[in-house]
Amino acid sequence: MADHNEFEDAFSEQGFWTKLKHYAKSAGMEVVEKALLLYYAAQEEKAPAWAKATIAAALGYFIVPLDAIADLTPAVGYADDLGVLVLAIAAVATYINDDVRKKSAAKIKDWFGEDSPALDTATSIKSPAVQAPDASTGANYRP
Repeated sequence: MADHNEFEDAFSEQGFWTKLKHYAKSAGMEVVEKALLLYYAAQEEKAPAWAKATIAAALGYFIVPLDAIADLTPAVGYADDLGVLVLAIAAVATYINDDVRKKSAAKIKDWFGEDSPALDTATSIKSPAVQAPDASTGANYRP
């Protein structure tokens, strides 16, 4: 099994920032917010290699212009990108801490303005609670 995939290999910081700066408005706040959360989570020292690889693959998919639905397609061009970003966030949510959320919110505020509705979302995404297994069933549960 290969250690990398083509999208992980496609990720670069320069490519990421170039894509965001040029396409932030057309991609929309939701896509930009998710991409920023992942980008800043990858910068966290506590994020393990598997989480950083997951993030690099998702952001690489975002960067590549020819994906499942071309980014230039009106109205739906970033739908597949959003799906990939959301799945990656679910996988690495433990590493999206308050610092990551604050950095993302600051960048969104800078690009989309003070009253951005995404600011509420970026600061409200919480890491999933890790709980001990239920003694009676051995299954993890959340109230």
